[in-house]
Amino acid sequence: MKIMGVLLGAVLLFSTAACHSTQVRIPTAPIGANEKSLGQTEGNSVGMLLFGFIPINQNERFEKAYQNAVQKSGGARLTDVTISERWWWGYVLNGYVFKVQGTAVGNK
Repeated sequence: MKIMGVLLGAVLLFSTAACHSTQVRIPTAPIGANEKSLGQTEGNSVGMLLFGFIPINQNERFEKAYQNAVQKSGGARLTDVTISERWWWGYVLNGYVFKVQGTAVGNK
């Protein structure tokens, strides 16, 4: 019975795994004379692949995460943008969580 538990645990461990990417900084225009900093903000968006080839929210996740971060802050754009991604694999579903962090900028 103990061997069966260890075997089941190993199968679960190897059937679902996850990783995280390193952060990447994207060069952006500095804050202009008619703009002000609104502080740090972040946004997330999730995409999935069903059965490894059917995309669900894959193409829009980058744009949605950026728009989510901008909307949270009430700003017009982001500067000092940093992106990262986490992903996990399951038996029939792979998930991708895209994260955008940056300084929100708005008009004065």
